[in-house]
Amino acid sequence: MDAALPAALLKEGFLLLVNVGGPLFGVLFGMGLLMGVLQAATQINDPAVGFLPRVGGALLLCWFAGGWMMERLSGFLATALTRMAGH
Repeated sequence: MDAALPAALLKEGFLLLVNVGGPLFGVLFGMGLLMGVLQAATQINDPAVGFLPRVGGALLLCWFAGGWMMERLSGFLATALTRMAGH
């Protein structure tokens, strides 16, 4: 195995993590911010009011974009294994 291959795979893996995890993080951050503002405005401090919408948003995103996420992750795994076997 070439010495540069693990570094290249690590770099590609981190970029893939940002590309796949970014939308999920964005939805969770946006829902948390929205619920925080709503809780501050209404003075409702129930933890479930902030938790349940974030879980719902994450589940909806995984429902609609989960196939794309899994396709990207499995493609990277197949490519990485092929590249490691070729060296």
